[in-house]
Amino acid sequence: MTAGREAGPWLEASRQWAEDALAEFLGRVDLGPPALEEALRYALLGGGKRIRPALVRLVSDALGGDERATASAAVAVECIHTYSLVHDDLPCMDDDDLRRGRPTVHRVYDEATAVLVGDALQALAFEALAEAGDDGRGARMALALARGAGPAGMVGGQVLDLAGEGRDLDADAVRAIHTAKTAALLGASAELGALAAPRGAERAEEALAFGLALGMCFQAMDDVLDVTGDAATLGKTPGKDAGAKKGTLVAALGLEGAQAEANRRATEARDLATSLGLGGLGTGLVDLLLARNS
Repeated sequence: MTAGREAGPWLEASRQWAEDALAEFLGRVDLGPPALEEALRYALLGGGKRIRPALVRLVSDALGGDERATASAAVAVECIHTYSLVHDDLPCMDDDDLRRGRPTVHRVYDEATAVLVGDALQALAFEALAEAGDDGRGARMALALARGAGPAGMVGGQVLDLAGEGRDLDADAVRAIHTAKTAALLGASAELGALAAPRGAERAEEALAFGLALGMCFQAMDDVLDVTGDAATLGKTPGKDAGAKKGTLVAALGLEGAQAEANRRATEARDLATSLGLGGLGTGLVDLLLARNS
């Protein structure tokens, strides 16, 4: 747990680093009509752990990435992640009223605005990547992010998730949802971190594998916390998965089985972090995500 204690301050510093990068980006790009700008800022600057930008930073720093490309990639992946949350919370999706401890975007504004905020955030993500550099890394990053976020990744995972509601899914079916809906974007985050380094493309596949394992651990713990957490701690509505009869590891394996799955994925992620040369920060980040209560 020593590594986890070391990673805690680093993760908080990375969260602040990501907040600064997001604010700087929003301060110099055209955010359109004032009403849209207000809603975009509400969505994107609404707090959160900023795990995905931190993952970009972790891998990039370990492999010698440069600051400009790293910040661009971090902004891009957080724009994609936030757009997915805004859309997931809509009544036609998960129909949630609380996100990051605040009312969801469609509750503060309206459903049409929430849809448009998500659309705008997706476009802004690729605008950010276009600023990553003129040596071809931006294009490689755009490909990695598009794959992680697209129909074979996050969006496809949401389709599987919605299709699984009300059905008794086995553990393999739940894992397929987790791989696409959550792990794919965390995998892309780590891959983007590798691509931010001048020679990082050589390690991009390893970074992707680490991010995927971390993502599976993260989502397994999300399933556990949906049963054991509370709204004040989680910052979102607990019990939503069970209420919607979604396929979860808890439903498929029981609470102890889901916790065991999270532990197994954490071991896999730690091994990959060590192989990638991420040091104590890499294994510590795994420990933090495994032990989290929100």
